[in-house]
Amino acid sequence: MSLHDDAVLVLKGYAPDVAHGDQAELRQSYLDHLARHDDGMWKACGAGHLTASALVIDPERGKVLLTLHRKLRMWLQMGGHCEPQDVGLEAAALREATEESGITGLTLLPGGPVRLDRHPIPAPCNWHLDVQYAALAPAGAAERISEESLELRWFGYEDVPGVADASVVQLLEATRSRL
Repeated sequence: MSLHDDAVLVLKGYAPDVAHGDQAELRQSYLDHLARHDDGMWKACGAGHLTASALVIDPERGKVLLTLHRKLRMWLQMGGHCEPQDVGLEAAALREATEESGITGLTLLPGGPVRLDRHPIPAPCNWHLDVQYAALAPAGAAERISEESLELRWFGYEDVPGVADASVVQLLEATRSRL
């Protein structure tokens, strides 16, 4: 199965909570994008492309690990572009979370994506259609900064709204509702 086919199946199976507003509309927008663009998974797609991310969370400590993104200079969850070796969106999200956090032994929160987030980015890509997961950190997890980050830091749930944008806050809220 191709990554494109996997993404279609994941999105068709994504049943957003009605309390989270635009999620059903975004889901359909992502599916329409993939139907129109055979290259809709890849950075080269000028109309935008799907990305995969994961919020690294330690529920026992009530904390999330965020990265101060080197290019954007914003506190974000781990994530990025899909790569040819990714067998699916889950694999891409887990790979990105592991690479950017340096934490081995992460596991994705069961139940598939936590939410979707579409955001503009500079040309030539134009749009990221992010499929967002949550990754559970193992006990005693030790993070290690990657070249994509200026800094990694654990934040208490209550501290996230003060440092991150609304997208990250919504991802944290959606994640916590599934714990």
